Amino acid sequence: MTMTATERNGVDTARLVETIEAIEQDPSLSRFRFRAESAWQGGARSRTAIQEFYGAGREDDSRSRPLVLESDEPPVLLGTNTAPNAVETVLHALASCLTVGFVYNAAARGIDVRSMDLELEGDLDLRPFLGLDDRQRPGFERIDVRYRVDTDAPREQVEELCAYVQRTSPVLDVLTKPVPVTVALEG
Repeated sequence: MTMTATERNGVDTARLVETIEAIEQDPSLSRFRFRAESAWQGGARSRTAIQEFYGAGREDDSRSRPLVLESDEPPVLLGTNTAPNAVETVLHALASCLTVGFVYNAAARGIDVRSMDLELEGDLDLRPFLGLDDRQRPGFERIDVRYRVDTDAPREQVEELCAYVQRTSPVLDVLTKPVPVTVALEG
């Protein structure tokens, strides 16, 4: 990978600073609305298409075709194992958000990251989903995240950066605080 003078960790730090400054000048640029459309594909499979979104004060149609996420279940849960299931996708979303947050913030702080790996595990009891126990939570009871990062930064600085990323991660926030969700049957 070729890096420019303003790149660190694959992040264009000059553009990152420009973005931050633009939002400081006009906070309305910070508002985004992401969208997804999903269709059942039979059995446990579904396909979600993600393309246009609103952000930085305008509709963004830079994606010439939809990005597609597939979902399925393993055979023990009556699926065909063609894709991760929904809760595994949640783990992916959390890992992606924590990684981007760490790498971007490291770049902004002048920290070079050579590699970063995360391991995530989530505990879940299927009885509520199966209608066998309405006293248990149907979602993850807990998620454990372990990470390794290869950098020259001192451990204390890496730990502080990790704590900062946890405070500012949109996906971690979605998972740890109630978010109003409406579900409506159309038609």
